[in-house]
Amino acid sequence: MFENLSEKLDAAFKKLKGQGKLNEKNIEDGLKQVRMALLEADVHYRVVKKFIADIRGRALGREVLGSLTPAQQVIKIVNEELTTLMGSEHDELNLSGTHPVSVMLVGLQGSGKTTSAGKLAVWLRKNGRRPYLVPADVYRPAAIDQLQKIGGQIDVPVHPSTTEMNPVGICMEARTAAHRQGCDTLLLDTAGRLHIDTTLMEELQRIRDTLKPSDTLLVADAMTGQDAVNIAKSFDDALDIGGVLLTKMDGDARGGAALSIRAVTGKPVKFVGVGEKLADLEAFHPDRMASKILGMGDVLTLIEKAQSVVDEKQALELEKKLRKSQFTLEDFRDQMNQVRKMGSLSDLLGMIPGMGKAKQLKNLQVDEKELVRVEAIINSMTPQERRHHNIINGSRRKRIAKGSGTNVQDVNRLLKNYNQVLKMMKKFNKGGMRGMGRGMMPF
Repeated sequence: MFENLSEKLDAAFKKLKGQGKLNEKNIEDGLKQVRMALLEADVHYRVVKKFIADIRGRALGREVLGSLTPAQQVIKIVNEELTTLMGSEHDELNLSGTHPVSVMLVGLQGSGKTTSAGKLAVWLRKNGRRPYLVPADVYRPAAIDQLQKIGGQIDVPVHPSTTEMNPVGICMEARTAAHRQGCDTLLLDTAGRLHIDTTLMEELQRIRDTLKPSDTLLVADAMTGQDAVNIAKSFDDALDIGGVLLTKMDGDARGGAALSIRAVTGKPVKFVGVGEKLADLEAFHPDRMASKILGMGDVLTLIEKAQSVVDEKQALELEKKLRKSQFTLEDFRDQMNQVRKMGSLSDLLGMIPGMGKAKQLKNLQVDEKELVRVEAIINSMTPQERRHHNIINGSRRKRIAKGSGTNVQDVNRLLKNYNQVLKMMKKFNKGGMRGMGRGMMPF
């Protein structure tokens, strides 16, 4: 996400830092690089023009030229202006109104509406809501089947498919059914087209005027760049959307859509899809995204991810074990699984300040398959072996390797790493363990 833009901005700022004292020419040269980086990231040219003008106005004043650390001051200004460009603060999904409220998902065919409906259902449930999925795309039977399959995977009710070809009637029936089942939020998965046309918009307007949704989200593919921005403008003109959900953000190394939509349409990006799993949906925070683009990490999102998977009772029990140096291989496996639930290790490392730069992560080469091997090895052990690793002799290692589909070297490496963790725990115990280990994997 934003990989190309981050690299180019980093190069521009390194050049500024190397100048020591900045003058007007240094800053103009730096702004040229920033401008090119944004244009190459497929940011709308009018947005780039205003963005650079706003930075120039501040950078050529006393705020920078009179500063003791002028290059750092320029980076601070770019960070603030990027945040402002994307909307300054997070815009919440509007769920106000009499239950059940409706959220209408609109967009072109192939943008990811149906999958996004499932992701949004997972997000709503995490936030205490009771969602109800509504297949309102009567023209594509596969969309109805897909939504029913997704509902089954995440255990969220889906309105039964119907032979009726009237999407407004389906949505009205669904509202009654949702009320009967005690659901408070309808997610309307509407029809799309390969292109914007009058028939599509008129149908969506009828659903909107009848259901009066509390919010309307445009689902757009981030990887289409400027096309996503133009699509957002067209849908907003016709429907007055409440915001945008950008899909495939994890595959978009440029980021032009995320940086342009707010400035062009005036409507916020509310969510971003960051992976293929149904849990891979994040609320969009402009300040956090700006920090991530500039390689400053995203600690708040990292903390929120940790809080969403950590069981407080387990965390307290783990802390007691760590204090008493009773951290077993079972605990090692459980902590590893909690970390894996938070997302890919590369993404998590990218949220740590200073680790977001592409070169660092490429050099690190996180092997996600290694975690699967480690779990298989631990699962192949007997309960006694997991709790008392010292009894694992040569013959036991051969049995464990055979049972886990690995080799003895893999088993030896795991036990060596585990012993290093135990040594580290003992050192921390001597220095004081207070506040350490709450839901975090001790690597």
